[in-house]
Amino acid sequence: MFSITNSALLVIDVQGNLAQRMHKAEHLLERICLCIKAAKIMELPIIYTEQIPAKLGKTTSTVAELLRDIIPIEKTTFSCWENPDFVQKIQSLKRSQIFVVGIEAHVCIFQTVSDLLKANFKVQIVTDAVSSRIEDNKTIALTRMKDLGAILTSSEMMATELMRTAEYKYFKEILSLIK
Repeated sequence: MFSITNSALLVIDVQGNLAQRMHKAEHLLERICLCIKAAKIMELPIIYTEQIPAKLGKTTSTVAELLRDIIPIEKTTFSCWENPDFVQKIQSLKRSQIFVVGIEAHVCIFQTVSDLLKANFKVQIVTDAVSSRIEDNKTIALTRMKDLGAILTSSEMMATELMRTAEYKYFKEILSLIK
């Protein structure tokens, strides 16, 4: 299981009109926001990226509002790992366990997860907080990432796995997010 002291949250490319075109977009955005809120309560480091924001738009406002104190890493590559700023940032965290949320599952998520695993990170994909425009693309991507060694989880599992106990100091705050 992942731990609070060794985990970080990676939010990939939740941008502009593309985010609204995802399969089950409303549910997706709710779950991404839940993950960000939980990570902030638990004081997990958060990295977020934007794919060519001048063309695709900035991060969706509901997500951007939660991340306003963090500077996004702009990229042109599908894999975050191909961006030197990203590599420097994630390595500086000194965390080896990464929870991944965002879009699109079969493109930027898949390629980033593949590269993170090659770089010896442990990765959990929060399945209700990732998506693609076409459901089949998400399904195929999740299968391929699992085959590569990534772990599939959900937003509620992420939060409860990190807390470990109902005696966790912020249990009530986290519980209010998942109720």
